[in-house]
Amino acid sequence: MDFEQIPDTGAIEAVLFAAGKPVSVAELSHILEREPIDIKNLLTRLQQELDVRGSGITLKWGEGGCQLMTRQELYPIVERLSQVVDRRLSAPVMETLSIIAFKQPITKQEIEHVRGVRIERALAKLLELELIAEVGRKQVLGRPILYGTTDVFLRCFGIRSLEELPALPSTEEAADGLDAEQLELLNEFADRDAMGEPDENA
Repeated sequence: MDFEQIPDTGAIEAVLFAAGKPVSVAELSHILEREPIDIKNLLTRLQQELDVRGSGITLKWGEGGCQLMTRQELYPIVERLSQVVDRRLSAPVMETLSIIAFKQPITKQEIEHVRGVRIERALAKLLELELIAEVGRKQVLGRPILYGTTDVFLRCFGIRSLEELPALPSTEEAADGLDAEQLELLNEFADRDAMGEPDENA
């Protein structure tokens, strides 16, 4: 198809889809070589087209600009995708992912301290699936790599931001069913979080 035959709303939709993250009006203006006012009008028209055709996606505005997102009413369906991910991941890998999701940014040594085992394979699997990524270096001796979850993680589990993750249980709730060693480790982390102390083992 000749590019000139593609509707302008189709072009802007393609850019937003490919970006996978918020894109500002200024960036869209530069990419599509259109005036900012034209971009805003195109975004309004694109939203109308998505509504008319009953699309499963919609436009979402945030601090970083505009992006394509799953419609809120379809979240329960999209959440089923997490069940597919669960089947692809072993229990150790899921445990590692959970620790990263709730404790990020976090180092490999800190994760191993929580799990009590080495995590090379689990970490490699999560990086391969792009569920996590390197997000920086911890400012301690050796400057170990910090890991955090990605946009792929959010999409796979049907959430828009980390704020939508369920709340962690209280120390008392989590303590039920733990043995003495596990309880000691739980209390250690609870005390460290309360005092804001860094992990000296990192």
